[in-house]
Amino acid sequence: MTLDLKALLATQGFLILPSILPATQIASLRSACTTVRSLAERGQWPHLRTLPKQFPPWSSDPSHGIWGIQHLLHPDMPHQPLFAASYFHDAIIHTVTQLLDDCSEDDLVMELYNLLIRPRADFALRWHRDDIPPSASVDEEEERLLREPAWHAQWNLALYDDRSLVVVPGSHRRARTEREREADAYEMDMPGQLVVELKAGDAVFYDNNILHRGIYDCNTERATLHGSIGHVAGGNVRARNVLQHGTAEWVERCRFDGLEKGQRQRAEMMREKLVEMGRLEGGKAGFSQED
Repeated sequence: MTLDLKALLATQGFLILPSILPATQIASLRSACTTVRSLAERGQWPHLRTLPKQFPPWSSDPSHGIWGIQHLLHPDMPHQPLFAASYFHDAIIHTVTQLLDDCSEDDLVMELYNLLIRPRADFALRWHRDDIPPSASVDEEEERLLREPAWHAQWNLALYDDRSLVVVPGSHRRARTEREREADAYEMDMPGQLVVELKAGDAVFYDNNILHRGIYDCNTERATLHGSIGHVAGGNVRARNVLQHGTAEWVERCRFDGLEKGQRQRAEMMREKLVEMGRLEGGKAGFSQED
């Protein structure tokens, strides 16, 4: 059965694609994530998401705990070719081109690829939209949500069973209700919320401005690949969301020699578009959120 992925995403704000990766690739990625996590916890990888902070910029000091590891495509990242092969995977690329308006592979821009992990203490993100601050008025939210086209696709790809992402279906197409505005940002339950349940190898694509949060259980193993790919027409609309993570500092020396020829050509084309974004914005574009 052929699914209209774009219609599904437009209706509910997320969609689950089962078994994106084969078991052998999942096993290799799990092993690579274990290595990277060990380096990060010992302070040997500086690009982290550190507790208790939710949004960039983060500290490079892991002593208070970490909940994510940044820049899996960085040229100095151990096992970078393995991570890159999952990012530029046919199933990911083909899904993104279906989700974005008037999009072919030639339009795609390399963006972000990070790893979300189990912290050493329970941790929860507040309810938020990735690129619209909580201070936005109803009119501002509606302007962003209803009139601006989507210039990127975002996904979580689970290497272990994962139920950390919680969303409010349909909230990507409307301003917050009065109840949602008045609720404590850390309130565990929101009317109409849904826990996104993934099996190892599943991917969830979701609108990053859907009302959502992450709940991290320190007793449940987690290694989830968190990525985004943009459309070249997004320009400075996407620049803030991407460049706030520091990608412009390393992308020009990023290479993909470890990929097979077809993937390598795809990767280099997408990387060059990110380089150009960084040049146009001078590598800086501010931050989307504060905490």
